[in-house]
Amino acid sequence: MNHRRRIFAELALAMGLLVPVALAQKPPAPAPAPPSSTTPGRPATPSPSSSQPGQPEVDLVMFLQGRVATGDGTPVPNDVLVERICNARVRQQVHATSRGDFSMQMGSMADSFLDASAGGDRVSQDGAASRDSRTGISRRELANCELRASASGFHPSVIDLVDLTTFGSSIDVGAIVVQRATKIEGMTLSATPYKAPKDARRAYEKGLEAERNGKLANARKYFEQAVEIYPRYANAWFQLGAVLLKENQNDAARTAYIQATAIDTKFLPPYLSLASMAYEAENWTEVLKLTSHILDLDLLSRAAVTGYILDLDPLDCAEAYFYNSVANYKLNKIEDAEKSALKAERLDLRTRFPQLHLLLAEIFARKNNYATAISEIQTYLELAPHAKDADQVREQLAKLEKLNGSVSTSEKPDKK
Repeated sequence: MNHRRRIFAELALAMGLLVPVALAQKPPAPAPAPPSSTTPGRPATPSPSSSQPGQPEVDLVMFLQGRVATGDGTPVPNDVLVERICNARVRQQVHATSRGDFSMQMGSMADSFLDASAGGDRVSQDGAASRDSRTGISRRELANCELRASASGFHPSVIDLVDLTTFGSSIDVGAIVVQRATKIEGMTLSATPYKAPKDARRAYEKGLEAERNGKLANARKYFEQAVEIYPRYANAWFQLGAVLLKENQNDAARTAYIQATAIDTKFLPPYLSLASMAYEAENWTEVLKLTSHILDLDLLSRAAVTGYILDLDPLDCAEAYFYNSVANYKLNKIEDAEKSALKAERLDLRTRFPQLHLLLAEIFARKNNYATAISEIQTYLELAPHAKDADQVREQLAKLEKLNGSVSTSEKPDKK
């Protein structure tokens, strides 16, 4: 036991030194190449099952159930479809009943009940709910999934399963609210560009063209001209900030970004740029504040938004979740850090943030979930085999494997 404690103490000290170094690195710019056909949202190593040494029994979910409701309280249409989507792939589909109720059985042999009716609880052939080894999905696997409800005449609505807090083999996800697809006044991406005078819009467009051609001085001149003509031009203030940042005028860039946020609090790109600058400055309280504002309105929370179309794509959402996770970790909010890291990991299709896996490894190691921590480190080394800290990371991997083996040995007498 003293030997095991000594190993864990060494591991904790080493990980505590290694993770901050990795997280301090500036995330790379988005790669120009298209995303790979395989989604690296989760580690390539399968989630550890209860048969693996040193692992706790897997918490399996057998059924997901809930209901679909309309935002205006009218009856649901008769064609409501509920889909379980994991890593951008539809895995399961059911139709809701006339009352809006639905139920899904997890982990069938085909892992799919496509176009099956959800008229009642799913049972096995003998009339009892199936509980054999072929059914059920681990709660960790469901963290990569979301439920999407769609119906004719309504906007699709999504809930994220990473936020599930209830336990048990059958989980009620509550109501998925769909909004009628009628034009709502004021429901636009950002109204300010269309309110700008023609001369301001023309200067703004010339600035975009100059920036695309790498003529930063001309771009800055045109964006400055645009905001001078129309001071409430949030998009122009944001683009001006981006150009100033490329010219290493950080203070002026920050001022421009803040001006854009003051004009339109729902225009999210300047918030993300400010969060990136705060991340570089290691101002974790500011990072948390800025990213929390973004994530309150992000695409994954769109089911709760009824009056605004958001303007961050999934790649930007991955960056926001990454910054949010690191900030929470640095502020010792470990559970929040884990939740945001898992969301970032699922959205990071271009694997721009391999440091996420080191962070998750540290979190899982704190929870004595060594096998999963090992999987996360292996994923990091696959994504960044030639990183400056790769040799150190391999040393930590060896210590984790040794510690996991010690746990397995100590638990064997209890299983007899």
